[in-house]
Amino acid sequence: MTPLTTSAFNLPDRLDAKADPALIADDEKHFAAIAETLAQTIAELSDRLDSVRRAPGGIGRQGLDRDAEVHRLTARLRALRRFGLDLCLGRVVGADDPEPLYVGRLGLTDSSGRRLLIDWRSPAAEPFFAATHANPMGLASRRRYRWTGGRISDYWDEVFTADGLEHHAALDDQSAFIASLGSNRSERMRDVLGTIQADQDAIIRAGSRGALVVDGGPGTGKTVVALHRSAYLLYSDPRLGHHRRGGGILFVGPHEPYLGYVADVLPSLGEDGVQTCTLRDLVAEGAAAEPEADPEVARLKSSAGMVRAIEKAVAFYEEPPTQAMAVSTPWAEVRVSADDWAEAFGAPGSGTPHNEAREQIWEELASILMDKQGLDEEEDGVSPELFLRALRQDRDLVTALDRAWPLLEAADLVSDLWTVPAYLRMCAPWLDRDEVRRLQRKDAPQAWTVSDLPLLDAARQRLGDPEAARLKRRQAAAVAAERERMSRVIDEIVTAADIDSAGDESEGAVRMLRGKDLQDSLIDENALPTADADRLAGPFAHVVVDEAQELTDAEWQMLLLRCPSRSFTIVGDRAQARHGFTESWEERLGRAGLDRIRPASLTVNYRTPEEIMTEAEPVIRAAIPDANVPTSIRSSGLPVVHGSVADLGTVLDDWLATHADGTVCVITTGATEVGALPATPRVRSLTPELSKGLEFDLVVLIDPESYGEGIEGAVDRYVAMTRATQRLVVLTSG
Repeated sequence: MTPLTTSAFNLPDRLDAKADPALIADDEKHFAAIAETLAQTIAELSDRLDSVRRAPGGIGRQGLDRDAEVHRLTARLRALRRFGLDLCLGRVVGADDPEPLYVGRLGLTDSSGRRLLIDWRSPAAEPFFAATHANPMGLASRRRYRWTGGRISDYWDEVFTADGLEHHAALDDQSAFIASLGSNRSERMRDVLGTIQADQDAIIRAGSRGALVVDGGPGTGKTVVALHRSAYLLYSDPRLGHHRRGGGILFVGPHEPYLGYVADVLPSLGEDGVQTCTLRDLVAEGAAAEPEADPEVARLKSSAGMVRAIEKAVAFYEEPPTQAMAVSTPWAEVRVSADDWAEAFGAPGSGTPHNEAREQIWEELASILMDKQGLDEEEDGVSPELFLRALRQDRDLVTALDRAWPLLEAADLVSDLWTVPAYLRMCAPWLDRDEVRRLQRKDAPQAWTVSDLPLLDAARQRLGDPEAARLKRRQAAAVAAERERMSRVIDEIVTAADIDSAGDESEGAVRMLRGKDLQDSLIDENALPTADADRLAGPFAHVVVDEAQELTDAEWQMLLLRCPSRSFTIVGDRAQARHGFTESWEERLGRAGLDRIRPASLTVNYRTPEEIMTEAEPVIRAAIPDANVPTSIRSSGLPVVHGSVADLGTVLDDWLATHADGTVCVITTGATEVGALPATPRVRSLTPELSKGLEFDLVVLIDPESYGEGIEGAVDRYVAMTRATQRLVVLTSG
């Protein structure tokens, strides 16, 4: 970044009136100060980062603090280098204060402490987004910039008081906002901070307690709200900080094309503390899972009760032995009674994963049997660790525990439900015999479907990873061995020093060397074997779900497991639910296990032109009369075009020839042969389901009547039609 040497404004000739120095001179001066401070800040942060990286890494907390500082500095540098002057979104002028306040993606202060930019998420920036003529929130005027190639190609002024005109406002037809709505789309979604509207901003800034449900039709900015709200909550709510254990935000999207489309938004908002995924990503088997072929099987697996049946399935393997047995140890033979087994099996705390609980059972059993033998660590020289190692050598004892509390794999547990009818009836007694039979699949019990994923996830959460449990044991053994080695080293140092303990001033140092705290501090546990952390396992302080209308009760359990606080932002449209959504949000979510539900609604369509919505509305209302169909605020002047599938090549070629930028999507089920599409990343082909959540300049529907019947077909047609931001073409084979 170099100091500003050219104008920040690059207005086209048609906007010559806006280039009047009386209108932009103050901005030019302010942008020069921003450019200078940016260059200075980047240089200072770079020097600081180099210094931290050169410093010794340290161990324990010191090493963690160093890594955290490297991460913080790197993230800040990345954000500042990503943008230049276009960090600035716009400015506001207060009715009682003529000094403009500039709003930015990030906060920025010069060397004298003058605030050049306030962070868009700060309370002081709220009027920039939320002020309306009905409620100006103390503003006299507001200016929003439209940036192109790092310079201002347009700006939009609004005045809220008569005095606002005195502050040199250029009044027009909301050019920056309207132009942004009609501008060409790219392969990835851009953040729209500069044009967030009051209805969207109110939802973005709402508190995080409980479940906020945002219901909105196509083009209302639900995804915009969900993404910007994630960044806002991380900034404003200290409970959600991703540096805290159990903190951070999980953002769940509907499918991989969606995640690819929105991938740049959160980094552009200065946030890298949000984990993004689809529901499939939460489970190892998700990538290869196929749709459930039988709708009735999918329905049976979709209930929250089926997920809760996993608890009973695991409990079947947690019954203590009822037969007493004798166990030999190097010190004596001891009898293990049924009561001893029951006491040991009751040791694991509530919520301890099954596979990890085995170690607690071993430790409790060792403690019980040591007491029975009257062994004492100080008197007999037998430590609990030594006694436990001896117990593990007794083959009969190990076999008894393996049978009563075996290590279990989630995939084996769930596949047993689909191959052992008696086991399934025991775990899900509400199923009748025909339903149990229908769920059986003996030929390929681990040919996983999407409907299996919530059960696999619940099983893995309840069981824990058996390999992780084994690794934990190995790590504990490694720590003990390292501690023993360190103790021997210290003994050798003390012996070699040949210190005269009588009044020697170094006696205190000797005591320190023998102290357990010092010995522990010399052991770098980070260098010992550990299990790789699952970044999606949680717990998370807040979960954001987009296209949430599609989730089944069972799938909601996957998210509830990861968010004990029940703090959610739930974004969706009941009219876009492919399998119907006849309940209210409160009823659906309450049944799934959520409470404290706060509804919000978006009703203005900022994306889809009026011409397209006029044809799309009857499609959905025929199937869902009470659909929340939003009102479009703009018209493209381009009618919907109808034609033949044979014209597809001509439609695409003509559009690409006349549009240097922008994207196209051909939406088809694959039932109609369309031939090869132009070899350019600007043209994509998707199914109606995978187009959900995306937007394109031109959308071409291929035989929309082939998308299906009933609610599912109507929803797919409605979703596909409303992906277009400029033009819709409908091609049929008939």
